Amino acid sequence: MVANASLPSGNFRCFQGLISEGRKVDIMLRSIYCRLVSPTVSQVRGLHRSAAVCSDKLFVHRDTPDNNSNTPFEFSAENMKRIDAIMSNYPEGHKVAALIPLLDLAQRQNGWVPISAMHKVADILNVSRMRVYEVATFYTMFNREPVGKYHVQICTTTPCMLGGVGCGPILDAIKEKLGIGLGQTTKDGMFTLSEVECLGACVNAPMLTINDNYFEDLTVDDINKILDDIKAGKEVKAGPQNGQKKRFACEPKGGLTSLTTPPPPPGFGMRSDL
Repeated sequence: MVANASLPSGNFRCFQGLISEGRKVDIMLRSIYCRLVSPTVSQVRGLHRSAAVCSDKLFVHRDTPDNNSNTPFEFSAENMKRIDAIMSNYPEGHKVAALIPLLDLAQRQNGWVPISAMHKVADILNVSRMRVYEVATFYTMFNREPVGKYHVQICTTTPCMLGGVGCGPILDAIKEKLGIGLGQTTKDGMFTLSEVECLGACVNAPMLTINDNYFEDLTVDDINKILDDIKAGKEVKAGPQNGQKKRFACEPKGGLTSLTTPPPPPGFGMRSDL
């Protein structure tokens, strides 16, 4: 072994030169990588990145004094008969298919679906409670918090923004009439106001639902009259309203553009010998 070995001065200078050139090559390669690869990576990340989905409801359950495992809930005798009829529609081994109808029945009886009602449905269907939680938290039509006797759900998506007077004036009129905002319930427990996505009546925009009924072709006067009639206990006409050139369903407001004559009778255009 040779201690304190050293390179001749000429060789040492050559070695230093190689190191210097190696550093230059490394810096150049890094620069090329940053210019070519990094933008591509950032573009791919941006292409596949989704915006966070926001909701005013938690998917998880939080115990409250009004909604916990000890909250009393039992199906009425009449609804137990309905449950038997519903479950008879499904063959043995597939009774779990009745889960959604049973949750709907619980909501119609109670006005909303407490966690104790979910447990009752799980017991009836002999499935795990988690199976029921999965369905009840997925479908937004199941109200897991108390709502008013009349649940007003207004659509604010694009067709309802643009159709007729637009959903904005309708929403403002409801807030003013009821004295509540979105997601709130009146002090008397009569009305709850919610904002929802498309309800499938775009041609009759703007529109909303109150419980199971659709109210379409709305104007500010229409919605004020509807709410006043409900408060007064009067029967309210569902469907297209009078404010926007009253129509029966979803036909053109300016009148029919096709099917304007009576339909031909049976056998029209058929050969006489057939």
